[in-house]
Amino acid sequence: QSQLVESGGGLVQPGGSLRLSCAVSGISIGYYAIGWFRQAPGKEREGISCISSVTATTTYADSVKGRFTTSKDVAKNTVYLEMNNLTPDDTGIYYCAAGHYGLAEKDYDYWGQGTQVTVSS
Repeated sequence: QSQLVESGGGLVQPGGSLRLSCAVSGISIGYYAIGWFRQAPGKEREGISCISSVTATTTYADSVKGRFTTSKDVAKNTVYLEMNNLTPDDTGIYYCAAGHYGLAEKDYDYWGQGTQVTVSS
């Protein structure tokens, strides 16, 4: 049974950084693309980045491009989201998901439970 567990969320000041982890079990990130999504209060969930299964190709939403970086450690079956220069607009619940490469929810089959990120002074 597949399981994705996010960790690393918390409270950070504007301009700060956080690194989220997505620990995957039951499936291999060598065969699945991993996407990161977030849901801000009162807004729909949006795809913000993804990393492909074999070549580790990445793509980012315009809202995070240049500030966020996705990487993975296949040996640990874990994907990371490094977030820099955070702003209050980055506040929300962050989810990782496994599926096909893309930023749309429909591309993903397996989801984690989410981790809260709050950017506030």
